[in-house]
Amino acid sequence: MRILVTNDDGIHAPGLRCLEEIARELSDDVWIVAPETDQSGVSHSLSLNDPLRLRQAGEQRYAVKGTPSDCIIMGIRHILKEHGPDLVLSGVNRGQNVAEDVTYSGTIAGAMEATILGVKAIALSQAYGLGGRAHVKWHTAARHGASVVRRGPGGRGRAGPLGHSEF
Repeated sequence: MRILVTNDDGIHAPGLRCLEEIARELSDDVWIVAPETDQSGVSHSLSLNDPLRLRQAGEQRYAVKGTPSDCIIMGIRHILKEHGPDLVLSGVNRGQNVAEDVTYSGTIAGAMEATILGVKAIALSQAYGLGGRAHVKWHTAARHGASVVRRGPGGRGRAGPLGHSEF
């Protein structure tokens, strides 16, 4: 299974490292295409007026000067054009995506863009406690992420189903 991983917190975010580990529990064919910088709160926006810049950041690892939606489009339509992903994972977001926050989330939008392009997708978010954003307990997502993905979206149809899980 080929997995494409993105996020909205940026290529160097700890949540992306966590999700990459989750993806590697599920497959040996993992590709990372994530924003060059933090894109939290950009929702489902696209970079229409600025050229997208793609930088190879390692083997099967790319940084895009753009939004999570840009990253998914770049990943599916350009980087993996010959053999697209079977699944897109977006996250693990630093902080929860619930209630109205869902509409602003670049993490959710990355997964939504994948479904628009016909690929099943799951967005994952990790809530943090009273200690704030600096004290996220990534081990919760790391421990349960692969089993959540295994039970993830199923079904058929032109657009792949979308799932979201909070830890």
